[in-house]
Amino acid sequence: MEGSGEPLDPQPPHPGDHRIRDGDFVVLKREDVFKAVQVQRRKKVTFEKQWFYLDNIIGHSYGTTFEVTNGGSLQPKKKKEEPTSETKEAGTDNRNIIDDGKSQKLTQDDIKALKDKGIKGEEIVQQLIENSTTFRDKTEFAQDKYIKKKKKKYEAIITVVKPSTRILSIMYYAREPGKINHMRYDTLAQMLTLGNVRAGNKMIVMETCAGLVLGAMMERMGGFGSIVQLYPGGGPVRAATACFGFPKSFLSGLYEFPLNKVDSLLNGTFSVEMLASEPKDSASVEESNGTLEEKQTSEQDNEDSVAEGPESHHPPEQETMEIISQDPEYKEPKERGNKKDYIQEKQRKQEEQRKRHLEAAALLSERNADGLIVASRFHPTPLLLSLLDFVAPSRPFVVYCQYKEPLLECYTKLRERGGVINLRLSETWLRNYQVLPDRSHPKLLMSGGGGYLLSGFTVAMDNLKADPSLKSNASTLESNKTEEPAAKKRKCPESDS
Repeated sequence: MEGSGEPLDPQPPHPGDHRIRDGDFVVLKREDVFKAVQVQRRKKVTFEKQWFYLDNIIGHSYGTTFEVTNGGSLQPKKKKEEPTSETKEAGTDNRNIIDDGKSQKLTQDDIKALKDKGIKGEEIVQQLIENSTTFRDKTEFAQDKYIKKKKKKYEAIITVVKPSTRILSIMYYAREPGKINHMRYDTLAQMLTLGNVRAGNKMIVMETCAGLVLGAMMERMGGFGSIVQLYPGGGPVRAATACFGFPKSFLSGLYEFPLNKVDSLLNGTFSVEMLASEPKDSASVEESNGTLEEKQTSEQDNEDSVAEGPESHHPPEQETMEIISQDPEYKEPKERGNKKDYIQEKQRKQEEQRKRHLEAAALLSERNADGLIVASRFHPTPLLLSLLDFVAPSRPFVVYCQYKEPLLECYTKLRERGGVINLRLSETWLRNYQVLPDRSHPKLLMSGGGGYLLSGFTVAMDNLKADPSLKSNASTLESNKTEEPAAKKRKCPESDS
């Protein structure tokens, strides 16, 4: 339904996003392993010890399964009917099977020779089954387990799926949990729910999870509303956000603001001159930081550093040139014309960035945000106590931390400060189950922990301090409360007499 939307509508990312196109971000899936890449023609991709090109996936639908053939080409895999259980020969139990390593007649040299001849993995698996002396003596469950294990080893089957919050969070948690502060995917889902992230909201987010939390919020809001991202250092890191492949319309409601300017904004001393007094190279540093983070992610995710190979022999004094050369928009002097045009383009980006900072400052100064989400590697207490002033009353806030001790301290400080209700410190518990006929049970391995969440709601707290009449009313209510038990005590003797 959403795939046929108009291009001007910000909700669907593309008019026909059910088809893979050149330049799209996709996720490669093999069994339970995921990897996010960008589709580019003649780009060599390495995944699970297999290398291939993504040219042939362009034009196919998301969810299509491909098989790696000779030369690194991907071909759609045709579905074949599996043999029914009636045709299988299986034993009753495995007690008489001895694993002495002599049950397989094919040697490693034979298997290598079959691969060199170009025989597909499916045929290799079939030959392994035929040359196994103990396969027919195994139970039906053991046979299925054996076939699944051999297919995983010899069949190069890859499924291309569309990026989503669930898939990317599972991918990061399995491959690089340190980059997302060990935030498990069910914890991220709880954050989005407790924070009431929805379309049309004005949200504030402070995260150091490579942009995963930001991308999850943008996906849920669907391009409607606004998000102000507070970032430490030179610039925001959005490596995971880029993997979502959001259209430009989604970015129109995204603002960023430096964390070191929050105090001046709260004190009322923030001005345009403060942004103008920043170093001239701040924009280039931010771009390089984001690019370097994306490079690091791509090095570990894509496992191909062909473009960065020639730079390894540069001396230390050329680090500045290396950072500039890693900028995707940087071009050699012959390609980009002259340095003057490059400097002018750089200044234009700095001016645009300054304008976006001013717009973000204006949004924060209204102090009517609909929610606050904090998920960073810093101590949550000073962050939360400062940022709560930007949130409107009766709005939710959520704080994530890998450990519970900082959140316990934050909980205590909030109770002393006031202005919040329904404080709750929670930890989600997750266990995966295997669901198969006659074999459904919890999996042997499970996650030990996915982090802790501190959530609550803001309330107005300045009215009693500002209005003395409210204080008198409050004291009257307190006096009435103290008189109530006394009246009840007088009734007790009367009832006894």
